[in-house]
Amino acid sequence: MASTRDWFETVAEAQRRAKRRLPKGVYLALVAGAEAGVTMDDNVAAFGELGFRPHVADLPAARELATTVMGQEVSFPVLISPTGVQAVDPDGEVAVARAAAAAGTAMGLSSFASKPVEDVAAANDKLFFQTYWVGDRDAILARAERGRTAGAKGLIVTLDWVFDSRRDWGSPFIPDKLDLKAMARYAPQVALKPAYLMQWLKHRKLPDLGVPNLVAPGEQVPTFFGAYGQWMSTPLPTWQDLAWLREQWGGPFMLKGITHPDDARRALDIGATAISVSNHGGNNLDSTPATIRLLPAVADAVGNQIEILLDGGIRRGSDVVKALALGARAVMIGRAYLWGMAAGGEKGVSNVLAILRSGIDETLLGLGRTSIHDLGPDDLVVPEGFTRAPQK
Repeated sequence: MASTRDWFETVAEAQRRAKRRLPKGVYLALVAGAEAGVTMDDNVAAFGELGFRPHVADLPAARELATTVMGQEVSFPVLISPTGVQAVDPDGEVAVARAAAAAGTAMGLSSFASKPVEDVAAANDKLFFQTYWVGDRDAILARAERGRTAGAKGLIVTLDWVFDSRRDWGSPFIPDKLDLKAMARYAPQVALKPAYLMQWLKHRKLPDLGVPNLVAPGEQVPTFFGAYGQWMSTPLPTWQDLAWLREQWGGPFMLKGITHPDDARRALDIGATAISVSNHGGNNLDSTPATIRLLPAVADAVGNQIEILLDGGIRRGSDVVKALALGARAVMIGRAYLWGMAAGGEKGVSNVLAILRSGIDETLLGLGRTSIHDLGPDDLVVPEGFTRAPQK
């Protein structure tokens, strides 16, 4: 169906609407990539280098899209990736959780989210709680246990971040809190986007830049940059640390940020349930290849011994199918659903998920596959030199 006022046909259209609706600084925060943006751009462009091998007769009348991830049944292989403070919609992560629940899929909630985990878990019981390695072991475990108590079914530990905030195009101003000085600085941008302003005034609140999930309920909520400073001052985790947390958690456990086969093997060794092949959406170490280029080597290294997800560059259902054909069980999306939320709130997130679901189904039909579980490398045309693997 063609795009209408209340429906966009593609993720690209959601992005265009988000750009029109959001103040410049807020929009730039959603599209930021480290340094020159080489990795961020390659995450998207690499999918275009992969071709399909379609069939044209005896095609399946129905296709199976359902799968399981970390013990949770999902109706199709697209999950919500955890993203930090969301200032694009007043309902933030709760709106995303409702949209994901309606679509029958799971959500990863960031410990740097703007909404408490208890509120988000109430909106979607297929919830995975994400944490960075922030604070000492006691603080990290307490944070994880808060997520478990709220109803989180799994724990995600994000490792793909090196605190590189340099942007060749300049970083947008992000205030530590919305005081009078910050509001005065943002006023010219917001004045140009009256719909964005009215959305917040209607809810009688301003964007909350606090991080409620980093502390226990009732404690003083740190600001985003206060939490970021604590994170930067925490010694980086060792594999021994990660093994300890996996054991203490005792349930489904994902390591996010795996791109090297050696790290995939180490994740398997410590008993991780799943890994996400991710480069933080191009916000980690620039010049890292696209995650879809790195996926085959990781899949070769750990095979069916651990669940593999891919995060980075997903814009179409056909992208999801390509990832599954190269060894992923499912994918996680970040920018795509944030653009959807900016364009249309909860309905916009649902719109993005519907686009991806239909795209997966259509691609399976063209390939003559009855199930996502039947996909494999033979369904693709992979050009020479496409994949990236460490030299032996």
